[in-house]
Amino acid sequence: MSTYAKLAKKRIPAIQVSEPDMLISHFEHGPVSAYPRDYLDGAHQPLHLHREAQLLYAVSGVMRVVTAQGAWVIPPTRAVWIPPQIGHEIFMSGDVQMRSLFIAPELSPASLQHCCVLAVTPLLRELILRAVQGPPHADNPLIQQLMLEELAGLENLPLHIPMPSDRRLQNICLALLREPDHPNTLEDWAQQVGASSRTLARLFQQQLKMNFNAWRQQLRLMEALPRLLAGDSVQSVARDLGYGSARAFSAMFRRLLGDNPREYLNALNQLSSINASR
Repeated sequence: MSTYAKLAKKRIPAIQVSEPDMLISHFEHGPVSAYPRDYLDGAHQPLHLHREAQLLYAVSGVMRVVTAQGAWVIPPTRAVWIPPQIGHEIFMSGDVQMRSLFIAPELSPASLQHCCVLAVTPLLRELILRAVQGPPHADNPLIQQLMLEELAGLENLPLHIPMPSDRRLQNICLALLREPDHPNTLEDWAQQVGASSRTLARLFQQQLKMNFNAWRQQLRLMEALPRLLAGDSVQSVARDLGYGSARAFSAMFRRLLGDNPREYLNALNQLSSINASR
């Protein structure tokens, strides 16, 4: 089964959640709170929202956050920013060590107005790991100030799969989420959803700000992350996802994550060794 199958089977919410039983608040713990939580492979956090902004950091494992606007893939050592009052659900691939910061809206950096994946600096990583040790650390004004300053300057990574509002495009995108290596061209999809390929091409640009091939390539690159972390070779992943060579795949991987696949995986292994020694 595709690593996106569980995600694709869940209904993408049409609107932000507003029901009281979907609201999880952490205000009672102060303006900045920190929580550690571990999940087994395949775990799922149902649709919910927070009054606070949330920074989800992945120590290990891969998380997928789904909102009405799209899906974000969070590999280890990266984090996703979720603004206040945004309904979201979370899917886990591999055993996930999730570390969360909850930040009062008035303290949220002005540069972070939308969901996005962020490249976490070594300093912020250490601050998060210190903060989740308990309130004496999370409530420390110095730690809070350092975390907020680091947050404001983090690099935004293009690990986002936008979702359209048009039903015809939704059918195409959800089918590809289930099967990212599906060979259909836009012309093939046009026949299945009852629209011309020209209409679909125009809607992709209007609603997703990219063409069909770019959207599919983005999806395939994100499909590669869990497979690489599970031990699949760069060559096999590149071949299965339709790349002409491992070199071409590595170039696209570097554009997304800043390192080629081997460098990225080596860095993760080093971090795992540090975590295991603590």
